[in-house]
Amino acid sequence: MAENEQGEGEEKKSSKLIIIIAVVLLLVGGGAGYYFMASGDSESEASEELVEEPESDEETEAANEEFYYDMSQSLIVNFPKGAEASLIQVTVSLLVRGGETVEAVKKHEPMIRNNLLMIISAKGPANLKTREGKEALREAMLEEVGKVMERMTRKNKVKDVFFTTFVMQ
Repeated sequence: MAENEQGEGEEKKSSKLIIIIAVVLLLVGGGAGYYFMASGDSESEASEELVEEPESDEETEAANEEFYYDMSQSLIVNFPKGAEASLIQVTVSLLVRGGETVEAVKKHEPMIRNNLLMIISAKGPANLKTREGKEALREAMLEEVGKVMERMTRKNKVKDVFFTTFVMQ
């Protein structure tokens, strides 16, 4: 009977040893599989990051899409006494290319407004009564807005200036 107990003890030890070895092999195999699968994903992601895809047609169209930007307030200039008109009120809309240009115009609107007010006051009411005078003012405003955008953002995507109101009193 002593031999029977000793044989059963060895069988239990050997079966425990086999189970332990199997568990260790499964863990090692699972870890190795995870390592190779994870490193394969990061390599493919890294190679995808290095290859830049050209801009899609939609992105190019969005960058070239034209928007109207209405200046937030009218431009009002008082003229000196004795002038043909005492004040002028002009509301301006800008035609710009690309959404980022709209954001840049919003950001730099105080400088743009200042420069446009200076141009209006320099023209004087006598020059602004005629269509040619208004057209010259519009062209001067477009040039000035372009200068501000070029100075502040290094690119000018403002395409045109429109008067949405033009009142002289």
